[in-house]
Amino acid sequence: MHRKRVLFASYVVMVCVYPLHCAAQDQEQPQSEKPRLHNYLFVRPAQNRMDVNALAKLAASNPTQTLPLSTLYVDSSRDGNHYRVALVGSDPFTGGRSVSVPTFIVPLVIRTHEVGTSYDPKTGIVSTTPGIRAFNPTVADTACLTSPNDVPVTLLQQSPIFKPATFDFGGTVVGTTQYGDAFQRANFWKVDDHDTYHVLLGPVKTLKPVVIDVPAAYGLALSPSAFGPPALCAPHGIVDVEWFSNYLAGTVIPALAAQGVNPSTFPLFLLRNVAWNLTPVTNLSNCCGSIVTSITGVPIPTQTYVAADFDSTGFFGTDGKDTYSVSAGVGFWMNNPFELNETPPWGNVGPIVGCTPTLDVTDPLVEAQALRIAMPNGFTYHLEELAFLSWFFGAPSVGVNGWFSDNATFLTDAGPPCH
Repeated sequence: MHRKRVLFASYVVMVCVYPLHCAAQDQEQPQSEKPRLHNYLFVRPAQNRMDVNALAKLAASNPTQTLPLSTLYVDSSRDGNHYRVALVGSDPFTGGRSVSVPTFIVPLVIRTHEVGTSYDPKTGIVSTTPGIRAFNPTVADTACLTSPNDVPVTLLQQSPIFKPATFDFGGTVVGTTQYGDAFQRANFWKVDDHDTYHVLLGPVKTLKPVVIDVPAAYGLALSPSAFGPPALCAPHGIVDVEWFSNYLAGTVIPALAAQGVNPSTFPLFLLRNVAWNLTPVTNLSNCCGSIVTSITGVPIPTQTYVAADFDSTGFFGTDGKDTYSVSAGVGFWMNNPFELNETPPWGNVGPIVGCTPTLDVTDPLVEAQALRIAMPNGFTYHLEELAFLSWFFGAPSVGVNGWFSDNATFLTDAGPPCH
């Protein structure tokens, strides 16, 4: 496995491969665990960049125009420099209070007009033929999931992204809460007030599905047998990330304002078995991404959002299924909501090739085995392990158990600055 960081147009693309060794959930139909392609996280920075100081002033002067934010001043033991980062939630170093961000789940129904019939691994090119397919996260996925746990949006609503679960990290119970909150509490366990500090998503409202009709040039549906045996349990969609992001920012998000979506809320766009690619979508050499994070409306006020795939096909391997991508997107958003936070350069760790200063709690642990949480509905969810801020800025760790990630993959910091 390998990973690299490259810049395409306005996107910072982080390439990752999910692990291959985990057993499939028993409620799913048997299928290959091997990822078919690499999985990218697309982070689309705004063209007009604000700074952390401007965000802090806005949050202090008019908190209704932005997310609830805290600004941390960090002295890094890795390079001796000072950093300022903006996080969602209150300041854990002063104990911290409970913060809850109004959240909208927005199901996206993706409709494509080309069918990918075969894939040439030597060229990365997909052969296509005309055909209409729809990917709808609000209807039962009878091909890949088993009733009653077969509707992706319902499974998301019932998942530890939104519902409480007990999180025990190495014998330390950080709370019975949502995963994002459990991670943030563990992230600052040595300094936060365990009785008061929370970063929660809620109230949570699911909006009516939004249908996106993707032009033939910008999307396709891979047939289950496109990659050869063993076949996927269902088709898998591919959509051009630039076209998708522009459509979301220019058409979908403005239309949601009437339903309450604004810069002080968190819209989470849910897709079913759809990933993103660079232009042209028929060339899978740089495919694919299961998460898009971005901001619109800059300089201020600024709307943040995450779009994530609920994969049931095993397209990205067993550990990349169901809420894995959603958990990664939420973790990234909580710790770098405006994509401005920087750290001492890090890199060349695990599958990462090269150096980056971006505060990205998901990237360093892409090869770590997913956390698995069984919920009362009988479904076992996949969640990505996430890196603590102490890993980026240096020892000693303020995280739970003195760890540097929430499942103990990292027991030391990132080391000397990457060059």
